[in-house]
Amino acid sequence: MAKNERVRKAFDATRALKLPDEEVKLVLKHLLKLFDNNWEPIEAEDYRALIDAYFELKEDKGKDGCEDAVVEHGESGKLPKRLRLPDPEDQVSFRKGSTSQVSSPKEKKRRNVSLQQDVTFLNKNGSSSSGYSNSCKKPQQQHVTCEKKNSFQIIPDITKGTENVEISLVDVTGKKELPKFTYMRDNIIYQHAYVHISLARLADEDCCSGCSGDCLSVPIPCACAQETGGEFAYTSEGQLREEFLKACMSMKLEPQEHHFVYCLDCPLERSKRKCKGHMVRKFIKECWRKCGCNMQCGNRVVQRGITCKLQVFWTREGKGWGVKTLRDLPKGTFVCEYVGEILTNTELFVRNSKGSGDERHTYPVTLDADWGSEKILKDEEALCLDATLCGNVARFINHRCFDASLIDIPVEVETPDRHYYHLALFTTRDVKASEELTWDYGIDFDDHEHPIKAFKCSCGSKFCRDQKRSSVQVSL
Repeated sequence: MAKNERVRKAFDATRALKLPDEEVKLVLKHLLKLFDNNWEPIEAEDYRALIDAYFELKEDKGKDGCEDAVVEHGESGKLPKRLRLPDPEDQVSFRKGSTSQVSSPKEKKRRNVSLQQDVTFLNKNGSSSSGYSNSCKKPQQQHVTCEKKNSFQIIPDITKGTENVEISLVDVTGKKELPKFTYMRDNIIYQHAYVHISLARLADEDCCSGCSGDCLSVPIPCACAQETGGEFAYTSEGQLREEFLKACMSMKLEPQEHHFVYCLDCPLERSKRKCKGHMVRKFIKECWRKCGCNMQCGNRVVQRGITCKLQVFWTREGKGWGVKTLRDLPKGTFVCEYVGEILTNTELFVRNSKGSGDERHTYPVTLDADWGSEKILKDEEALCLDATLCGNVARFINHRCFDASLIDIPVEVETPDRHYYHLALFTTRDVKASEELTWDYGIDFDDHEHPIKAFKCSCGSKFCRDQKRSSVQVSL
């Protein structure tokens, strides 16, 4: 839908309440800036966000002693304090009396407003302290009352400034309590996991110490490209090469066509049965600190962190929290890494055994892409990632069977072995702005003896592997 058409429909909704276009325009401008030009939360529930923001502005001005305060024609507007979006150019004028009266210059009150960035959000008992309206009235001659209701909540940046870009959270229902977790940009070791990061362990064949500048700009790929068959996995634009992405997707969609290895003593099946097999997956080897290239080298993508504009939102399909992109994403784009606590599988089993029995908010990931390289794997080397207590935005990405918009690919950065690696998420196709991002967790819903209990899937895909088709969905 064109922008002009969306503006027209927004005005149609507010004109039905006889709200002045000039005042609505200023509020709409600020909301668009707050939502990074994403119209979806503004258009939700018949423009409830826009209308609530307008009325709360009136309420806030009334509390300042201007009972029928309005924004004067030609002046810049301001949003309610609960929105707190900074805009140093905005100035607001108010006047007393009814809207049909003419105010003298002495009766006008001009204030420069500096809005703060932080916002409040839902408290523990579910009441809203960040909403756009509580109870308010329009000027009496218009005879419209805004009833008390829960307004939606906004958090401008759940990362607390740790990522390259802000990642916002929006709940248009205003009724959901945020999961209790600590945002982490990088994986952290829980306790006994064996992750040995050392420059001394990186041999010359594991890096390109003789390179300089951008490795992708030279005619002959450096030593780091050996992992991907002598060609880099990335294009000069920073996306995955088509051939490499196609091969990774084939492993995900047609696993029976690829090579599996079997543990002599499988960490997952140690107490019950024989190893069911682990796929030998493709890896990306990125340049790192011992390499001679700089940080802008085209073979350093995942380690530079998130650059996509993402937003956490409450889904309408009963899937809980989800993640959407606020910008169009080309095929093969790096979106984010799956970040969590690095645990041994034994530690994860103990953690789950001590749980309260409540349904998990996340689903752990097993780092088993190279377990078959050793005959018997030690407990401290059989690792997994759990984002229940600590994690990044990936913990909110919902599962979708088979035709998900993201794929997970192992990435080597700082370790020469494959006991530990980064799990990076890339787009499998072109993704449009405001589209929810999904990821196939690779769960066997029919494996009822697996130590990690699978959730009931409600992905909505026609290829759904879970025949139960419950309305309950758990984010990873």
